Amino acid sequence: MAVKIKLKRLGKIRSPHYRIVVADSRTRRDGRAIEEIGLYHPVQNPSRIEVDSERAQYWLSVGAQPTEPVMAILKVTGDWQKFKGLPAPAPMLLPATKEDKRRAFDEFTKGLEAGAAKGEAITPKAKKSEKKDEAAAAESAESTEA
Repeated sequence: MAVKIKLKRLGKIRSPHYRIVVADSRTRRDGRAIEEIGLYHPVQNPSRIEVDSERAQYWLSVGAQPTEPVMAILKVTGDWQKFKGLPAPAPMLLPATKEDKRRAFDEFTKGLEAGAAKGEAITPKAKKSEKKDEAAAAESAESTEA
């Protein structure tokens, strides 16, 4: 029997939350599970990830195959690296607050006002009339070739 570690979807239409479950690979997505080993709530800010590391390590060691989304979650929590014997991942940073974003934006605009960086276009902007002239010249060249 092939065993998978996969996500079981719960919640309303636009507010999903998932349970990380160990199940037979032939069962439905939201079907019967052998064991629940974690939670994943992507809508919360920051997203809530809880994994029972001991159980995840056990199931990985006996040959359970994680699906791609679960593997990404296990990499974030560090359980996949622990299983493979790799160094632990860098700790996750919380998203910046509105005040932090505002402060960074104000510092950036002060730099622009001081002339530190000019945002100039690399290619000159073509006028619409020039584009029409080029299109007409291309059509006339095609008609003379034929």
